[in-house]
Amino acid sequence: MSTVTKPSGPVVAVFGATGYVGTNLVPRLVADGMRVRAVGRQLRVLEARGWSGVELVEADALDPATLDAALAGVTTAYYLVHSMAAGRDFGRLDREAAANFAQAAARCKVQRIVYLGGLVPPGARSEHLVSRRESGDILRAGPVPVTEVRAGIIVGPGSAAYEVMRDLVYHLPLMVTPRWVQSRSSPIALANLLEYLVRVAALPEAAGGIYDAGGPELLSYEQMMLAFGAAVGRRPRIVRVPILSPRLSSYWLGLVTAVPANIARALIGGLKHDIPADDAELRRLVPQRLLTFRESVAAALEAERNHQVTARWTEGAFPFRAFRHDYAYYAKKASGSATTTASPAALWSVVTAIGGDNRYYTMNFLWWLREFLDWLVGGPGFTHGRRHPTDLRVGDAIDYWTVIGLERERRLTLSFGMRAPGAGILEFEIEPARGTESKLTVTAYWHPQGVWGLLYWYALVPAHLFIFEQMTRAIARRAEAAARLPASAAGPAASSRRDRSGP
Repeated sequence: MSTVTKPSGPVVAVFGATGYVGTNLVPRLVADGMRVRAVGRQLRVLEARGWSGVELVEADALDPATLDAALAGVTTAYYLVHSMAAGRDFGRLDREAAANFAQAAARCKVQRIVYLGGLVPPGARSEHLVSRRESGDILRAGPVPVTEVRAGIIVGPGSAAYEVMRDLVYHLPLMVTPRWVQSRSSPIALANLLEYLVRVAALPEAAGGIYDAGGPELLSYEQMMLAFGAAVGRRPRIVRVPILSPRLSSYWLGLVTAVPANIARALIGGLKHDIPADDAELRRLVPQRLLTFRESVAAALEAERNHQVTARWTEGAFPFRAFRHDYAYYAKKASGSATTTASPAALWSVVTAIGGDNRYYTMNFLWWLREFLDWLVGGPGFTHGRRHPTDLRVGDAIDYWTVIGLERERRLTLSFGMRAPGAGILEFEIEPARGTESKLTVTAYWHPQGVWGLLYWYALVPAHLFIFEQMTRAIARRAEAAARLPASAAGPAASSRRDRSGP
């Protein structure tokens, strides 16, 4: 599925374009004058990137039927797909996806596959590292020449390993850490890795090669955290203990960082090894000045300040983190949903009438209590009202919220305006469900600021989960009731009078 007409000439395809590296590689290829086809599993996520002059194609390496159209006319295909976020079974999914892709690339006569793998130490048993190695082996088993670039920790905004580091430094002034913080690796700046990926694809002699990519230093994770702290004016104290296993560490990271738990768990499994990069051959083929770790961190922070990071607000866009580096890049999330016979249009009319006189459709006493607490500390909690009872525009104020995203009958996104240790987003999403039914989901995204931001989040999670389940059901009931009324009487206000929830 594509948003524009297919180009007549060959293109460079980026599979996994919505992932961290893909999101940064696509604009780099465009800047180099290449014709780029960005491929991801969800077209709407690709569209949210806002790329200009890029063909957007929806395809899934786990669904072979979608691959041929995505690879038609492609000369070079970047394969950046991994399934760490899928949880326990990601290794099998990675192998299946790689096999499907290799076969489709052969059918479509792709001339080169460039695969971004991971550094793999001898004797590695981590599923994350082994899966990356096996994916490369499977791709090479096909007839299309493969160039594999293996990288370890990537230093840049949005990189999972980097964001774990950022969250630990900002959230924990005192860290009790397991032995894996002493494991050493060769962190590489995002800009250096992109340079390798772009230039190696054009080298005929690199076809069939496997190349390590690393920075100029071999550092432990502890050394990196201390260096990051120095760069941002923090001095974390680190106490090492021998008792936290990688598995226990992954659960601990799930509590104190905002990096998705499945990804953190996969990463931790590989951190118990020293993983140096033997990168002499790649440096010979693609000479460039490699940034030190401190320079890489400075470049990452500067990229955020200059708005050079392509990210949706729920993924770390700098303006929606209050332009603060100490707000976590990834968000903690809590959501509730309801399925209804109401149409998307009916749901939309109720959702977009939220706030003001209609309030929040359920548990309004709890909303009032939170507003009162905000008012006590000088916040805008008791600021009620909106420009129009039902019409909305981006930038409108709804009480203490600001409309930052508006996709008719699909998504309404609000930015939180009360005083709190972090940045919050509330999003209403309408999707097709079974048959003629619709599904409404309400999700809160929270980018915590330090330990107080984490404590604030955990204190409110139970209330969020309860309120959002009740809210989605209340909105569904109102939408269903409005649909049953005569056209002249229907509307959010009319249905609100018939179905009051809360005081």
